[in-house]
Amino acid sequence: METMAQNALRSKPVRCTDPHGVRGQQRHHTSTTMGNRLTQIATRTGDAGTTGLGNNQRVSKNSLRVHAMGDVDELNSHIGLLLCEPLPDDVRSLLVEVQHQLFNLGGELSIPGFELLKAEAVLALDDALAHHNATLPKLQEFILPAGTRAASQAHVCRTVARRAERVVVALGNEEAINDAPRQYLNRLSDLMFVLARVLNRMDGGDDVYWKSERMAKQDAAK
Repeated sequence: METMAQNALRSKPVRCTDPHGVRGQQRHHTSTTMGNRLTQIATRTGDAGTTGLGNNQRVSKNSLRVHAMGDVDELNSHIGLLLCEPLPDDVRSLLVEVQHQLFNLGGELSIPGFELLKAEAVLALDDALAHHNATLPKLQEFILPAGTRAASQAHVCRTVARRAERVVVALGNEEAINDAPRQYLNRLSDLMFVLARVLNRMDGGDDVYWKSERMAKQDAAK
């Protein structure tokens, strides 16, 4: 099955200024086509190991571009799972917006040469990162991806975002892509690290620290 963004963006609606004329008929046909595509999940067109990009180009399912699209899709799904947890309202609204932007990012990856994710989306993550990080104490030691269920899921999102970033970087080494997708995934991974710390403190909790040799000696001396 294709990624959600790949499926949705395969057929782009026609801009219509005359809804009762020929253009209106074109728009209705395109809308119907997209509706059919979204309803028809098993198309069987990928049985030979290829998939269709948003520009109708067929590529191997093992291509870097498809790996990147799949990792972004997986990341979005993990964020959806995080949204099932009790969250502060501001974190919830932030993550919902991130899901929409990741859909834009996946759509951009599915159409070579297309720009859908805007630079403003990266700046919004910078602002959110600075805001939430300012509420946290300075780290004195490395922390483990653990704690509450919500915080642990945020760490899963962090690591999947970093993997998606690596694949997008590899794709950019092979062909020209825009900067925003790589930058967005980079900031998002940082943000998910910060949000994991925020979520561990929701009910008076704390970070789960890695017990280094130095910390073990400090604990033994107490």
